[in-house]
Amino acid sequence: MTAIFVTGTGTDVGKTFVACGLITELRRRGRRVAAFKPLASGFDPAQAATSDPGALLAALDEPLLPANLDRIAPWRYAAPLAPDAAAAAEGKRVDFGAVVAFSRRARDAAELAVIEGVGGVMSPIAAHHTMLDWMAALALPTVLVAGSYLGAQSHALTALAALQARQIPVRALVVSETAGAAVGLADTVAALARFAKPVPVIAVPRLAPGAPHPAIVALADLFCCDAARVR
Repeated sequence: MTAIFVTGTGTDVGKTFVACGLITELRRRGRRVAAFKPLASGFDPAQAATSDPGALLAALDEPLLPANLDRIAPWRYAAPLAPDAAAAAEGKRVDFGAVVAFSRRARDAAELAVIEGVGGVMSPIAAHHTMLDWMAALALPTVLVAGSYLGAQSHALTALAALQARQIPVRALVVSETAGAAVGLADTVAALARFAKPVPVIAVPRLAPGAPHPAIVALADLFCCDAARVR
């Protein structure tokens, strides 16, 4: 069994956009893909179709049913906060051990599992644990998604350094184009490429849905050319 973890430098940088694109491309190649977002904040049941778990189900071509939401995103919270704070707002707490155990089962349950994180690399997810602790516990090949806004270069390189310090295998740094950013996507990618080596930096412009996204195709190639490396 193989798995890919998709994380980001922060909220709203394009993690779900990249995860869904990767799922769609891998399925187009005939791979049997499963997707999971174990922790989801800011979830409104009335708007489930536009939520991150809803987008993942759409990429899998699976119906938006409560059972499917429970299967891919078992911990969903209403407040748009870090999971520990969102859970606390509902009188709950995040059980870090349970999240890790669920993720390991998800990793082993499919030919290829895409697991999407929440928030940024250092976002708190439980009383004494961050996203980084979760990823370190799994040690899965990871895609780090950053934006192209002013300041994104520092955020991306800081997140990359944190991941590498915990020996998390980063397979690609994806720069997802930020709408209306003052900094050009190409300039951001060129700058990051100088510092991120040997991690490849992939630019993902926001193209309209339709034909396979060239950048997502390139990202999928990293995980299809040598499946034995994604374990």
